Amino acid sequence: MKYIIFTLIFFPLALSAQLVSFQSSNLPIILIETNGQAIPNEPKITATMRIIDNGPGQINHLNDTPNHYDGFIGIELRGSSSLDLSDKKPYAVETRDAAGEDLDFPLLGMPEESDWVFMATYNDKSLIRDVLALELARRIMPWASRTRFVELVLNGSYEGIYIVAEKIKRDQNRVDISKLDADEIAGDDLTGGYIVKLDKSSGAPSEGWQSPFGLPSSSYYQIEYPKLEDITPEQTSYIRDWITGFESVMASSEYDDTSNGYSQYIDIQSFIDFAIINEITKNVDGYRLSSFLYKDKDSDNNLLHAGPVWDFNIALGNANYCGGDTYYGWAIDFNDQCPADGWQIPFWWNRLWDTPSFRAQMQARWFELRAGAFSDAAIHGVVDSLFGVVQEAQVRNFQRWPILNVWVWPNVFCCGSYQEHANFLENWLDDRIEWLDGSMTTLYLGEYIPDEYFKPGVYPNPNNGSMTFQYYARHGGLIQIAIFDAIGRQTDYIFDYVFLNGKHTFQYQAPLSQGVYYYTFRIDGKQESSGKFVVQP
Repeated sequence: MKYIIFTLIFFPLALSAQLVSFQSSNLPIILIETNGQAIPNEPKITATMRIIDNGPGQINHLNDTPNHYDGFIGIELRGSSSLDLSDKKPYAVETRDAAGEDLDFPLLGMPEESDWVFMATYNDKSLIRDVLALELARRIMPWASRTRFVELVLNGSYEGIYIVAEKIKRDQNRVDISKLDADEIAGDDLTGGYIVKLDKSSGAPSEGWQSPFGLPSSSYYQIEYPKLEDITPEQTSYIRDWITGFESVMASSEYDDTSNGYSQYIDIQSFIDFAIINEITKNVDGYRLSSFLYKDKDSDNNLLHAGPVWDFNIALGNANYCGGDTYYGWAIDFNDQCPADGWQIPFWWNRLWDTPSFRAQMQARWFELRAGAFSDAAIHGVVDSLFGVVQEAQVRNFQRWPILNVWVWPNVFCCGSYQEHANFLENWLDDRIEWLDGSMTTLYLGEYIPDEYFKPGVYPNPNNGSMTFQYYARHGGLIQIAIFDAIGRQTDYIFDYVFLNGKHTFQYQAPLSQGVYYYTFRIDGKQESSGKFVVQP
């Protein structure tokens, strides 16, 4: 029998009731029944879930027989700010068997597991920010959560578009580190694996500690894996002491020493990629909240890794505080933007950022990505594809949640059609990437070593009118080169600015006639050298 779900919504911001007709979708349809139970913050209650997913390019109908999942789940509310400040609630879902035990299942085509996150996409009116950031992260990091857009019906009520995502946890298809059992409390066994996060303490209960470095309410480490009910005192002490040891090195004067500094503690590539994802999205929570780290067993990998990345609903120009609105500026400068905020970026991130070698590697990685995975064409392709996926369903979502013309914390762009919200995101991202392209050029300034200074010169000499000027200069210097012919007439004048301390080259080519030419070379107005070169046929 064909049926239609009508949902009557009393929405206080809009002061009107909305009627949503829902019969079919190009997205998978999820139907959850809690059998009269209210969904608590914790613990999970038992419910049933049915999923209709006819495959790519197919339409899913509400009256279709569930063909993907039809069974039991555990469900609870999840989140901190997203839970308190959103009328559309996010959920944690656990697939279960009839006995109530965890059931690993390949939900919506993702690798089988039992723990899933249902993101509510409320204050992100583009609907795609989280999915976009996670897709970019998957292209450059070992793992980031896979996602699927769905439409959710909860207890017969249409709830709009949700994002089903893999929960961050230890698994061979997620964070692939060693399993740590309760009896592994000594030697190499004790050294991993662990997943730790920096976050508010209002989420799920876990073992944790306050960093001895930093403000009283910042840098609170929580052990995400092993779980609270599984971890032993020995394991808690080990990972706390290990990370405190790393912080102690970062607080020392030799933190960047090549033999005893941070490179002995962290996987530098993972920290660079973590930073790039948080910078391209200018994530106002990046580095300080929902910020994960993981460490494997020493015999497998003894370094601390940054990631996986998580939580981007108020990134990409969607936060009206602490610089989150502007496409320019570094996200890692949050502590300077908002020094009074109780949740600061750990001090060691700033120390890393100030290290010339870290900056040089980050600069090189950015331009490597811009030539491939993060090219304009690649990024625009992802954005356009995601908008295409939600285009049909977003109409119903915003009938259910009529907020397109209502300010929702902490929106920067408040009001307009869905297309205008989509355009805002896409334009902001284009501006952000353009700013990063320019700023990454000057990110690594190098080191000016006076003993390595040499007088500017030109080579090859003689040449055919194509030559290279070589010089040693400080960042920010103005370079001025004047070219004269044999009788003293100026034939050319070139100027440039130095973006890197140390040795530089400047390529010069001109249609010069055969003969002798002279040049003067000035840095910041001071003549550093003069000479001549010969142009031959």
